[in-house]
Amino acid sequence: MRGYFGIGVENISKPRNVGALTRTAHAFGASFVFAVAPEISLRALNQTDTSKTSEHVPFYTFDSAEEIMLPRTCSLVGVELMDDVIDLPSFRHPERAAYIMGPEAGSLSPQIVDRCDFVVKIPTKFCVNVSVAGALIMYDRLISRGRRPDRPVRAGGPTEDFVAPVSNRRRKIRTAKQEA
Repeated sequence: MRGYFGIGVENISKPRNVGALTRTAHAFGASFVFAVAPEISLRALNQTDTSKTSEHVPFYTFDSAEEIMLPRTCSLVGVELMDDVIDLPSFRHPERAAYIMGPEAGSLSPQIVDRCDFVVKIPTKFCVNVSVAGALIMYDRLISRGRRPDRPVRAGGPTEDFVAPVSNRRRKIRTAKQEA
């Protein structure tokens, strides 16, 4: 899959939720994880992050929304149960994205929402656990951006082998003569 993504939280207060989220991010291939104004000791994450994500994936901490530093072409995508935002099933994930979710007993701050390029919601009746929300976002990114076979018309798995599309671009082949 082309591009990269990171995932983060704002004002998080339960280390086990962040630990589960970072472990899941590691499993889905996140390029980085981050926290804005965390209310916890990040050392406590290892209780649930048995993959030791911090040894494999950069973890950034920012004190406020204004301090968030992302790569120049990376889109910040808020995940929040709000009216007038994009339903996740209708969202086209940016090639380069950082997803951010709010605290367990609250919402994303207005400062974070203002910084977001997009805000999406998972169409549920009520908010789900932050680590579950993160897993749903990452899974949706995988199935919508990854090269996967079309789903079958009937229940069950694919009936044909998946053949990846061939690129139409021609590659210029250099010869030893051209390089000299």
